[in-house]
Amino acid sequence: MPAIAIPQADTALYDYPKYWAECYGTADFLPVSRAEMDALGWDSCDIIIVSGDAYVDQPSFGMAVIGRLLEAQGFRVGIIPQPDWHSKTPFMALGRPNLFFGVTAGNMDSMINRYTADRKPRSDDAYTPGGQGGARPDRSSLVYCQRCREAFADVPIVLGGIEASLRRIAHYDYWQDSVRRSILLDAGADILLYGNAERAIVDIAHRLSLGEAIETMTDVRGTAFIRRDTPGDFDEIDSTRIDRPGRIDKIVNPYINTQDMDDCERQRRNAQQFGVDETGAQIVKFTVPHRLDRGKTVIRLPSFEKVRNDKALYAHANRVLHLETNPGNARALVQQHEGRDIWLNPPPIPLTTREMDYVFGMPYQRVPHPVYQDKKIPAWEMIRFSVNIMRGCFGGCTFCSITEHEGRIIQNRSQESILNEIEDIRDRVPGFTGVISDLGGPTANMYRIACKSLEIEAACRKPSCVYPGICPNLNTDHSALTQLYRKARGLKGIKKILIASGLRYDLAVENPEYVKELVTHHVGGYLKIAPEHTESGPLSKMMKPGIGSYNTFKRLFEKYSKEAGKEQYLIPYFIAAHPGTTDEDMLNLALWLKHNDFRADQVQAFYPSPMATATAMYQTGKNPLKKVSYKSETVAAVKDPAQRALHKAFLRYHDPDNWPLLREALGNMGRADLIGDARHQLIPRHQPDDKSAYRSPRRKNSATAHQRRTRGKKALTQHTGLPPRTQR
Repeated sequence: MPAIAIPQADTALYDYPKYWAECYGTADFLPVSRAEMDALGWDSCDIIIVSGDAYVDQPSFGMAVIGRLLEAQGFRVGIIPQPDWHSKTPFMALGRPNLFFGVTAGNMDSMINRYTADRKPRSDDAYTPGGQGGARPDRSSLVYCQRCREAFADVPIVLGGIEASLRRIAHYDYWQDSVRRSILLDAGADILLYGNAERAIVDIAHRLSLGEAIETMTDVRGTAFIRRDTPGDFDEIDSTRIDRPGRIDKIVNPYINTQDMDDCERQRRNAQQFGVDETGAQIVKFTVPHRLDRGKTVIRLPSFEKVRNDKALYAHANRVLHLETNPGNARALVQQHEGRDIWLNPPPIPLTTREMDYVFGMPYQRVPHPVYQDKKIPAWEMIRFSVNIMRGCFGGCTFCSITEHEGRIIQNRSQESILNEIEDIRDRVPGFTGVISDLGGPTANMYRIACKSLEIEAACRKPSCVYPGICPNLNTDHSALTQLYRKARGLKGIKKILIASGLRYDLAVENPEYVKELVTHHVGGYLKIAPEHTESGPLSKMMKPGIGSYNTFKRLFEKYSKEAGKEQYLIPYFIAAHPGTTDEDMLNLALWLKHNDFRADQVQAFYPSPMATATAMYQTGKNPLKKVSYKSETVAAVKDPAQRALHKAFLRYHDPDNWPLLREALGNMGRADLIGDARHQLIPRHQPDDKSAYRSPRRKNSATAHQRRTRGKKALTQHTGLPPRTQR
């Protein structure tokens, strides 16, 4: 077997020495059976990925990205997709992996995938052939890890994916209505990878291949593992010492030797540095290492037992975790669980543009594995003609898990890479008609947007760059995205480029030229945006802009639509029952909807996903956006099923089935004046004999072409918060 050089700590993804098995070449599809392994000439797999999703070889699906990346490193990678978890036998189908099992629940958290916000089981699963539900167990990560351990007790288990990422410390579990300990303990895995884990998984794979024991790998960013105590060369800080009100001072990077450095040198060493690639794309390089050095600082969070029993301490721990998410200055965190420490290393260093191109340039087949034959996989059907142009989100919306998982620093692909993928879809994906369904990501319009100041970016601990207003240090120039749109729609064989990712409209209005470009060429009749609410109370707890930003964008949208001679409509999404929302807030939102003649066909009640800031508000009644104490600001949480139903009913004020509930509520609120048949009133006094024929009174001059065309149609669609490609 050829000798392999030891990889360096800061080796780029594409610069690792290849593992000896690269001689087997590239598989058309990563094998899911022994027969496929035999056809490839493999006697064994080096790595086996177990996933709760069907295997779609496309870069929006996590198992495909990680599998192809490891294959490119020279490893033989097999996949066990959606195994029958009732015994260990399906987990032995590909034999014993030489290096490790990689386990993930899939592109979505298995509990969110299985249950609605009202805790009712879903009958479908978009990541399963035929869309059938029940193909994965609840808490899939736990079950899969346990079955892997039963199958081959001595094989290391590396746990990743969004389910593991959002449960890496003690977390509130909505379905049990209790605080659960870190998923790492319950799963029995050897190490947990959180966030986008390309750097960590490649580093771990190569080190295992060189014979290093997995329990010694305590220096990998973006990982969590179990420790019995804190090593003597660590400076341990109680988390209550750093949670102070007011301005947060710049914090020196704890992973470098700062002795004898002046302030300027500390700032320089702690800052990120920018370069420019051959396409002009800005690429990010951090001066902090990809691996961690000895002699560091660790912040001790309140223990699992304490946060389970003390809501103020839970909110405090959630706040501190979110303050330690910037790779440029984040410190390690530790939390005791029943005598053992769960240790969280700082987040991974973001991928450079060249590394992003490398990941998305793998030889994906872009279709489901042939084993599924003609069965449709709904998630793939939805995104098979879309292209992910970036990662991350600096919006910081408290109900969303994108920032906790992907980070707030935008990681961009080059224009060349994106255009090549569009051409690949055009030439290879079956059923392509010339329309790209989306060029986007977690948001539609954060491509190549970053902080103007290198020093501030590296030291910043703000949870959002756009709340309560757009940070003056944020460069909001959309010209790179506008240029990308123009190049993409100019490709041969491309008829239309649509933008389906949610648009951050408060950013867009800073660049009217971008709005004009978008509205003129890239809206397929409807454009979705997410104001989420109209009232300042819930908006302040969501960290979302006021409705004035929506109105500004709406004026630009209508202006440019008219200039283009197109009839196009905005589709705003709203959330019911979010923490901090009162019945009066929902009433005012309902009146706004009626005034603007919006009728929501489906509505989304707040869904408390693990580790989100809004979930901490829901569980504790405290506001982690501010310093937490026993006397600090309280937040009203909408937990009672009857009140949650009322808030959803306000969003669907036009549905006669909701009128009895709304009449009772309006009476109790002292707003019976809104019951009647006048235009200014919300609901009628009497039930119609035939509700399908009922039409509510319209405002004067409200019968526009838009309203005539949209009566009876789906005006709003369900807001899920996370598109499939962000769930990895």
